[in-house]
Amino acid sequence: MDGMIYPASLVVIAIFIFTMMQHHNNMLAFIALVVGIYIVYSHETGYTATDFRHEMIDTIDHNTYDYTKETDIEEVQRSSKY
Repeated sequence: MDGMIYPASLVVIAIFIFTMMQHHNNMLAFIALVVGIYIVYSHETGYTATDFRHEMIDTIDHNTYDYTKETDIEEVQRSSKY
């Protein structure tokens, strides 16, 4: 069953794009095309938007940790408590 979800989703998106182009709704057709490209890319590479989000969060967390150590922000925050 899982093997049919990928081709079925591409067929549904292709039909949707065709329908939107017939009704001269180019913006929705373009958005559907981008979604289809994302589905194919994530299926072929295994790299999804969730992986990208986790990488960005880890990078930000790592950079802010280094910045905190360089500037001693933790010491300032502890000393400013009442």
